[in-house]
Amino acid sequence: MSERPSPSNAPALGDAPEARARLVPRWWARYSSTSPITLTVLALVLGVVIGAFIIMLTSAPVLNSWRHSFHHFGSFAGTLKLTFDTVAAAYRAMVTGSILDPTLFFHSLSTGNGWDQTLTPISETLTYATPLVIASIGVGIAFQTGIFNIGANGQAILGAIAGTAVASMIHLPMFLHLPFTLVAGIIGGAVCGMVPGVLKAYTGAHEVIVTLMFNYVVNAILIYALTSTALQLPGQSNDISRNFDSTATLNPLFGTKSGLRVSYGIFVAAAVVVFAVWFLKRSSLGFDFRITGANPNAARASGINPKTIVLAVFLVSGGLSGLAGIVQAASTTHYIDGGFLVGSAGIGFTAITIALLGRLQPIGIVWGSLLFAALGVGGRAMQAATGIPLDLATIIQSVVVLFVASPVLITEIFRLRSGAESFQLANKGWGS
Repeated sequence: MSERPSPSNAPALGDAPEARARLVPRWWARYSSTSPITLTVLALVLGVVIGAFIIMLTSAPVLNSWRHSFHHFGSFAGTLKLTFDTVAAAYRAMVTGSILDPTLFFHSLSTGNGWDQTLTPISETLTYATPLVIASIGVGIAFQTGIFNIGANGQAILGAIAGTAVASMIHLPMFLHLPFTLVAGIIGGAVCGMVPGVLKAYTGAHEVIVTLMFNYVVNAILIYALTSTALQLPGQSNDISRNFDSTATLNPLFGTKSGLRVSYGIFVAAAVVVFAVWFLKRSSLGFDFRITGANPNAARASGINPKTIVLAVFLVSGGLSGLAGIVQAASTTHYIDGGFLVGSAGIGFTAITIALLGRLQPIGIVWGSLLFAALGVGGRAMQAATGIPLDLATIIQSVVVLFVASPVLITEIFRLRSGAESFQLANKGWGS
């Protein structure tokens, strides 16, 4: 007969796993996995590292110092110090220019003075992030449904045109004028979104092509509205609109005298985030959106009308994009011109990237918007302080998105303990 293991020996079988579990803290076991938070943070780390190498390779003093070091081996220490100082100065300027300068903060904290200068970086970041949050959520809702709305920038412009007309040509008390201005922006964006929505729902047109090309149509409408209609500023021949009435503006949160531009538009963005969470998680229409994006065949079999969903998606997505456009104008310039959201200033194209970076979830989109806003604002501060081009911030943004969209790369580079979960985006919109 085989001998039974003694009770004293039985626990020894599990000693090794239990010991390892005790040695590895729970937080490390959690964050060494391929969770979305881990992947995004590690992608940001890689973006910063690659940006540091680009600074080294494009800085003339650093390159000259390394060239000199290969001829005089005793100067390596000085070269390494110069390299580190150059990279550190660039990133220090980026952080202090977009979030907070610790020196100014402690000075304001101890003296009670200079708070306007201290809070200017974070104010600019929040100002830039506000319309990005709204537009990105609009794009993210469409993407969750399998609809690729590439026309958010045009929808934002048309929303700004409609909102500017109400803000500058209609005169009402503030409690009516400001809501009407924002609603006009929503309607303008929704109307712009309905054009590709109707074409896709009833003709099967490719929404990516239609929405992309419609951006150029809206750019032409913007120039026409500002040069050939009553919206043009009287006495002007340039493409510039009338100024908003004071009752239709989103005023600075801390008053105009503070110099801080962050406005009450931040509360509009917060309301949009709350709406998006409720809409996607609690409303029946939001449920239909998500089911259609996850499995269009099952949605159709359950009685969901695909044409109705397509139209509703473009109404919601276009309306939010239009709201982003009018919030941008009402918070900052209080007028629009021929270059409004055109070219590199187009928030609609950035919103596509942020929606993917935030994995189409409202809270993730908020963090992605803050990151992109900080990189943009901090990049300008870095360029002013160190002479390093603003393009470095764009490179970091691109690298972060590249790695977030390729979780397998992050898993292999950092040897994460579990396999990567690919970021699946509903793609029925491309061909249906």
